[in-house]
Amino acid sequence: MILNLFKEKRGLAYHGMALAYSLTGYVVGIAGLFSQHLFINIAAMLVLAHAMIIGGYLLHECAHNTVFKKNEDNARLGRVFTWITGSCYGTYEDIRFKHFRHHVDNGDVVWFEYEQWFERHPVALKVVQWLEWFYIPAHDLIMHVIMIFSSFIIPQRRTQRVRNVAYIVIRATLYGALLWFSPFAALLYAIAYLIMMTVLRFMDALQHDYGGTPTLFDKTPAPHRGDREFEQAHTFSNPLSLKYPWVNLLVLNFGYHNAHHAKPTTPWYQLPALHHELFGDDRSVVVPFSAQLKSFHRFRVSRVMSAEATMADGEDFLKALQAGNTSGGNAASFLTSF
Repeated sequence: MILNLFKEKRGLAYHGMALAYSLTGYVVGIAGLFSQHLFINIAAMLVLAHAMIIGGYLLHECAHNTVFKKNEDNARLGRVFTWITGSCYGTYEDIRFKHFRHHVDNGDVVWFEYEQWFERHPVALKVVQWLEWFYIPAHDLIMHVIMIFSSFIIPQRRTQRVRNVAYIVIRATLYGALLWFSPFAALLYAIAYLIMMTVLRFMDALQHDYGGTPTLFDKTPAPHRGDREFEQAHTFSNPLSLKYPWVNLLVLNFGYHNAHHAKPTTPWYQLPALHHELFGDDRSVVVPFSAQLKSFHRFRVSRVMSAEATMADGEDFLKALQAGNTSGGNAASFLTSF
């Protein structure tokens, strides 16, 4: 019976293990935050952070309908992971719509133009850049705040205000209770959430050189809509390791990004094989992990504003990525819907 729900037979094992890990890790991780032993607290925080990371990538799988045969089953599970990842203030459908615009239009289709906002709010920019110097994902936190209050900020989402307020009250009450009962546990939860944000944006940052396109709510024709050649030329793969493929399971193989864009309905556990089918053993098409770290560290402050202005394009961008000499993008998470 359960086997029949999954899109393919292997999904029961692979998706099943990932689901069990994320859901169990979320519950066990939160429980461990209340331990009287510091070692267990720290271990639980890391388990919780990774459970949320896997939850984020499983939400992405649900959006592409790779888990179950029926779209509605994928949507139900996806909504569970919007809660786990803290992206439930907006709807699952809105998150999925924005992400599919990214795939279909071959661009980072957005509503919020953060560079213009920072230009109008220079003090906020300075604070964000200062926090980013300390590796605190302040830029992503701004995006998260917008998501929390999205129905009051984005005119097109006004009809969602009742739902939006309900989720704000529920989550604020729960976190307030946690803060009152155990301030240390609340702090560890917050750190775990920041770790999740950091890992997700670390993987996202170098995967495209599209640049933001503020056309989420209008019908402006996308210049590269459906252009598969353009899509592959401006998509870049950043696996954590080619020598040790199992390491990529830490992010559900999300680094095989060209393979994902070539066949978006391919489940995460088939992406390494698809990557090999497309590129063989050619290492010149991927960004080495050392270069990823170099770029993340070197451009952590300047990336906030100058990401798009300083980037090369296409093949030149890939070469710059491989040398760790370009910033990549920022705050373009698939967990946001604007």
